[in-house]
Amino acid sequence: MAETKRTVTRGGKIHILAGTEIKVGQKAPAFNLLGIEFNEISLAQSRGKVRLLSVVHSLDTSVCDLQTQRFEAEAAKFKDIVMYTISMDLPFAQARYCGAHNIANLKTLSDHRDASFGQAYGVLIKDMRLLSRAIFIIDRDDVIRYVEYVPEVGQPPDYDKAIQALKKVAG
Repeated sequence: MAETKRTVTRGGKIHILAGTEIKVGQKAPAFNLLGIEFNEISLAQSRGKVRLLSVVHSLDTSVCDLQTQRFEAEAAKFKDIVMYTISMDLPFAQARYCGAHNIANLKTLSDHRDASFGQAYGVLIKDMRLLSRAIFIIDRDDVIRYVEYVPEVGQPPDYDKAIQALKKVAG
């Protein structure tokens, strides 16, 4: 994937994002990420379901924690929808976080191996090797139906807008 001129800020400092910006209506890029037990999880494994991808910088930051907790609560309200929180955190750290916060309704996935998800979805902060905050909603046919790239890593996404989009896609 080519590097772009797209940027994100973290604490006011500008960082270049690697990868291609995802657009509504395009086919969702495939991914292979690691679950908390180091099991490989692919997009194809959840084909036929609506997916919400909540991308965070690190589960150990306050805004990422709030984002994950919010989608954990929302995931309990939806049937037949898969929610993932994706970060560069190691599966060990994700497992610790899930245990400490009773995360049971969404799955955490790690892109630490090769940052391929970050590249494919245009959220890799190259100089930090971390992911930028974003939300993606993918329909049952693997088509992107909602995208939010949050311009400042320290700011939360628009939860209400994402949940409304999720309800619309889930029908």
